[in-house]
Amino acid sequence: MKRIMIDTAECGGCKSCAIACMQAHRCDTGDVYSLDLSDPRNESRNYILLGGGGEYIPLFCRHCDSPECVMSCMSGAMAKDEKTGYVLYDVDKCGACFMCVMSCPFGVLKPDLATGSKVIKCDFCSHDPDGPNCIRNCPKHAIYVKEVAL
Repeated sequence: MKRIMIDTAECGGCKSCAIACMQAHRCDTGDVYSLDLSDPRNESRNYILLGGGGEYIPLFCRHCDSPECVMSCMSGAMAKDEKTGYVLYDVDKCGACFMCVMSCPFGVLKPDLATGSKVIKCDFCSHDPDGPNCIRNCPKHAIYVKEVAL
């Protein structure tokens, strides 16, 4: 199974990963130069924090082996795909209780800014045959995919 890994020592805080995520999940069509960064519907599923020591801390869904978000989801909107290992979100099943958001030990999941009624999380760019857009667009190669054993 594949996981997104981050070399925090290499992260320069440029936020190319966040822009790439927004482009991959944008609500309209076009190239990255026409992407409306202020439109909350184009929200990134990852983000970069600035640590107390001036270091950058990239936050991505870890698609955990035993995901707290899945275990706390009462509606079944969060589910772990046993074949891929990805934690998937079904917006149509979501009751907007946000137990998953409160349960994530890494603070990655969040309510969307556009409606406040659905969860924003990494889907590993499952719609893209080339894989996660954030990885392809990290200029320092601080984000990479690693094959991990079950």
